[in-house]
Amino acid sequence: MTRPLVPLLLTALLAIALPARAQDAAPESPEKEPPEKIVAGISRENIDITTSFDGSEIIIYGAVKRQAPIPADDPLDVVVAVAGPSEAVTVRHKERKLGVWVNTGRVDIGAAPNFYVIASTRPLHLILTPQQDQVHRISVPLVMRSFAGPLEVEDAVPYTEALVRLRQNSGYYRQDNGAVRLVENTLFRADVRLPSNLIEGAYSARIFLLRGGEVLDTFRAPIEVRKVGLERWLYRLALEYPFVYGIMSLAIAIAAGWGASAAFRQFRRN
Repeated sequence: MTRPLVPLLLTALLAIALPARAQDAAPESPEKEPPEKIVAGISRENIDITTSFDGSEIIIYGAVKRQAPIPADDPLDVVVAVAGPSEAVTVRHKERKLGVWVNTGRVDIGAAPNFYVIASTRPLHLILTPQQDQVHRISVPLVMRSFAGPLEVEDAVPYTEALVRLRQNSGYYRQDNGAVRLVENTLFRADVRLPSNLIEGAYSARIFLLRGGEVLDTFRAPIEVRKVGLERWLYRLALEYPFVYGIMSLAIAIAAGWGASAAFRQFRRN
């Protein structure tokens, strides 16, 4: 009685296994590309800081690749954000008490770029929704990362606003509305000016393609800023051999003072 059951059991097992193997072997559906995509480039990926460095300019250019005709409802916009290396920042609030300035509060920001420029086709608040800004962290307040450690103050907003204001006044943070030129909703170009007081490190350029307040596609390009020549030698010497750097600086100061004194005595004799 058991022999006739064996073929039936094998048939049932095959019927269960074959559909499962067919599902495992089925190819995954490819991800759907966005209807409009960025194809971009950058004029300079490496910027050298020398003793005569007085700033630089990079050109970010590109085109919009499409799989369908240009939509006629919402206009197309492009945002370019160039950011420098991020670092932890402590913002302190000082008050004058009994004739002495004392710290009355502090906020430790986890990471904030030391340089940040936003260039766009139109003002940012007109082309980007707050929800998309939260996701992609494009605006200046959102590019700064979360606070480091517990807050010692009730409201941290005045501290972050003070940091942004100070760096804007120094030229480190900038928002250039209308600096991106868009031609025929296809070709775009942005000229970004870099100041002379850059620090070396890994910078990045992010490009965002927007329509109707939504980000359709993004593109990222790295930019390397480094010191070269005598500037780099002195920078590395100060970091790796601070004692030698200090002795050398002291010797140069003494020699310069002695030379100036000798020249002044010679001038008085004549």
